Amino acid sequence: MTAPDAFQTAAYQWSEGERRLREAPTHQRRTLERIVERVVADLRRRLGSRFTSDELVELYDRGTTWVIDVATRIAPDEPDLWDARLVGDAAFARYLREASDYAGGQRILEEG
Repeated sequence: MTAPDAFQTAAYQWSEGERRLREAPTHQRRTLERIVERVVADLRRRLGSRFTSDELVELYDRGTTWVIDVATRIAPDEPDLWDARLVGDAAFARYLREASDYAGGQRILEEG
Protein backbone atom coordinates (compact mmCIF):
# COMPACT_ATOMS: atom_id res chain seq x y z
CA MET A 1 0.00 0.00 0.00
CA THR A 2 1.23 3.46 -0.89
CA ALA A 3 2.01 5.66 2.09
CA PRO A 4 -0.89 8.01 2.88
CA ASP A 5 1.37 11.03 2.43
CA ALA A 6 2.38 9.81 -1.06
CA PHE A 7 -1.27 9.57 -2.00
CA GLN A 8 -2.04 12.98 -0.47
CA THR A 9 0.84 14.59 -2.34
CA ALA A 10 -0.18 13.06 -5.66
CA ALA A 11 -3.87 13.88 -5.14
CA TYR A 12 -2.97 17.48 -4.36
CA GLN A 13 -0.85 17.75 -7.52
CA TRP A 14 -3.65 16.24 -9.56
CA SER A 15 -6.24 18.65 -8.17
CA GLU A 16 -3.89 21.51 -9.00
CA GLY A 17 -3.78 20.23 -12.58
CA GLU A 18 -7.56 20.37 -12.70
CA ARG A 19 -7.48 23.91 -11.32
CA ARG A 20 -4.94 25.00 -13.94
CA LEU A 21 -7.10 23.44 -16.64
CA ARG A 22 -10.17 25.36 -15.42
CA GLU A 23 -8.15 28.59 -15.35
CA ALA A 24 -6.58 28.11 -18.79
CA PRO A 25 -7.38 30.73 -21.40
CA THR A 26 -10.67 30.01 -23.15
CA HIS A 27 -9.05 29.73 -26.58
CA GLN A 28 -6.80 26.88 -25.32
CA ARG A 29 -9.33 24.93 -23.28
CA ARG A 30 -10.83 22.87 -26.10
CA THR A 31 -7.45 21.52 -27.18
CA LEU A 32 -6.36 21.00 -23.57
CA GLU A 33 -9.52 18.97 -22.96
CA ARG A 34 -8.75 16.80 -26.00
CA ILE A 35 -5.27 16.15 -24.63
CA VAL A 36 -6.61 15.30 -21.17
CA GLU A 37 -9.18 12.92 -22.68
CA ARG A 38 -6.43 11.14 -24.62
CA VAL A 39 -4.22 10.87 -21.52
CA VAL A 40 -7.17 9.37 -19.62
CA ALA A 41 -7.59 6.85 -22.44
CA ASP A 42 -3.90 5.97 -22.12
CA LEU A 43 -4.27 5.59 -18.35
CA ARG A 44 -7.15 3.19 -18.96
CA ARG A 45 -4.98 1.22 -21.38
CA ARG A 46 -2.08 1.13 -18.91
CA LEU A 47 -4.06 0.26 -15.76
CA GLY A 48 -7.27 -1.26 -17.07
CA SER A 49 -10.75 -0.55 -15.86
CA ARG A 50 -10.21 -2.03 -12.38
CA PHE A 51 -7.40 -0.40 -10.44
CA THR A 52 -6.68 1.11 -7.04
CA SER A 53 -5.54 4.57 -6.08
CA ASP A 54 -2.22 2.99 -5.03
CA GLU A 55 -1.69 1.65 -8.53
CA LEU A 56 -2.41 5.07 -9.97
CA VAL A 57 0.06 6.73 -7.59
CA GLU A 58 2.70 4.13 -8.45
CA LEU A 59 2.25 4.80 -12.17
CA TYR A 60 2.48 8.54 -11.56
CA ASP A 61 5.64 8.10 -9.48
CA ARG A 62 7.30 6.21 -12.34
CA GLY A 63 7.11 9.38 -14.41
CA THR A 64 4.81 11.19 -16.78
CA THR A 65 7.08 12.07 -19.68
CA TRP A 66 4.82 9.93 -21.86
CA VAL A 67 2.11 12.57 -21.31
CA ILE A 68 4.17 15.05 -23.31
CA ASP A 69 4.27 12.56 -26.19
CA VAL A 70 0.47 12.42 -26.11
CA ALA A 71 0.21 16.21 -26.03
CA THR A 72 2.59 16.67 -28.97
CA ARG A 73 0.54 14.22 -31.05
CA ILE A 74 -2.72 16.05 -30.30
CA ALA A 75 -1.37 19.60 -30.59
CA PRO A 76 1.94 19.41 -32.51
CA ASP A 77 2.00 23.14 -33.25
CA GLU A 78 1.07 24.31 -29.74
CA PRO A 79 4.02 23.68 -27.40
CA ASP A 80 2.43 25.90 -24.74
CA LEU A 81 -0.12 23.10 -24.23
CA TRP A 82 2.44 20.34 -23.61
CA ASP A 83 2.62 20.99 -19.85
CA ALA A 84 2.46 17.59 -18.15
CA ARG A 85 1.71 19.31 -14.83
CA LEU A 86 -1.49 20.63 -16.36
CA VAL A 87 -2.77 17.99 -18.79
CA GLY A 88 -1.20 14.99 -17.06
CA ASP A 89 -2.21 15.96 -13.56
CA ALA A 90 -5.74 16.85 -14.67
CA ALA A 91 -6.03 13.46 -16.39
CA PHE A 92 -4.78 11.59 -13.32
CA ALA A 93 -7.33 13.51 -11.21
CA ARG A 94 -10.14 12.44 -13.51
CA TYR A 95 -9.00 8.85 -13.64
CA LEU A 96 -8.66 8.69 -9.86
CA ARG A 97 -12.46 8.97 -9.65
CA GLU A 98 -12.67 5.54 -11.30
CA ALA A 99 -10.36 3.82 -8.78
CA SER A 100 -11.96 0.88 -6.97
CA ASP A 101 -10.99 2.35 -3.60
CA TYR A 102 -12.08 5.93 -4.22
CA ALA A 103 -15.57 7.35 -3.73
CA GLY A 104 -17.22 10.54 -2.64
CA GLY A 105 -14.04 12.52 -3.22
CA GLN A 106 -11.90 10.46 -0.90
CA ARG A 107 -9.90 7.28 -0.70
CA ILE A 108 -11.58 4.34 1.01
CA LEU A 109 -9.12 2.66 3.33
CA GLU A 110 -9.55 -0.90 4.49
CA GLU A 111 -9.47 -1.45 8.21
CA GLY A 112 -7.21 -4.08 9.54
